[in-house]
Amino acid sequence: MLEEIIKIAKQAWDEVMRIYQDPSEDFELDKKDDNSPVTKADIAAHDIIVSWLKELDYWFPLLSEEWASIPYEERKEWDTYWCIDPLDWTKEFINRNWEFTINIALIQDNKPVLWVVYVPALEKTYAADNKWAFLRTHKEQISLQVNKKKPGDELNVVWSRSHHSDEVDAFITNLEEKWYKTSFVSAGSSLKFCLIAEGKADVYPRFVPTMERDTAAAHCILEQSWWSIHLVNGWLLSYNRENLRNWYFIAKGYLDYS
Repeated sequence: MLEEIIKIAKQAWDEVMRIYQDPSEDFELDKKDDNSPVTKADIAAHDIIVSWLKELDYWFPLLSEEWASIPYEERKEWDTYWCIDPLDWTKEFINRNWEFTINIALIQDNKPVLWVVYVPALEKTYAADNKWAFLRTHKEQISLQVNKKKPGDELNVVWSRSHHSDEVDAFITNLEEKWYKTSFVSAGSSLKFCLIAEGKADVYPRFVPTMERDTAAAHCILEQSWWSIHLVNGWLLSYNRENLRNWYFIAKGYLDYS
């Protein structure tokens, strides 16, 4: 199934990049209720992904950024469903910043079990299922595995360029005081999770709300490469809740505090 989902993401990539590279395109079509933009690329990628998923022998219900208003009374009956964000980080796309992704996840029993994040501008595929996690480029394919860090090592912290907060600053200060030398990298979309999975970052503190579609596709790869996402209250992040908004979380790998 994983290879089929990668092919679907690449089908969406063709159209997304056609729009992105056309200087005559007027990207923005509309505004959502939260005032975030919707572009031709969002709609095109959504339509392509949904169309191809319906062609599979294993069609499941679908929750997309463009189909986010499905009532919980209906959703709560879902054991398995697709959760997609056809164009993550639309604002970066409009600004012609390459940091946008196509995200497709399969959720089963409230946990992600299959995951594909495609980075169109870089032609990179990050993917995972319940067996392994890998990064694929046109040159190579490599398995993804957590970095192990201990006090004295340099800790790379990735944070959101557009959603920095005082709580993140306090979290970083605490790290610096207790255990680690720190360096920082900013990134958009689910690329923050991808940088962690690739070993280019170690911790991602997120202290402003996100939606389930923002984390679902990347969650699986972190688990398969021995990372974790915990809410700040210590609970594990789960899916298909009545409220699709995530509370604050920390994504991290093996940090030896001893």
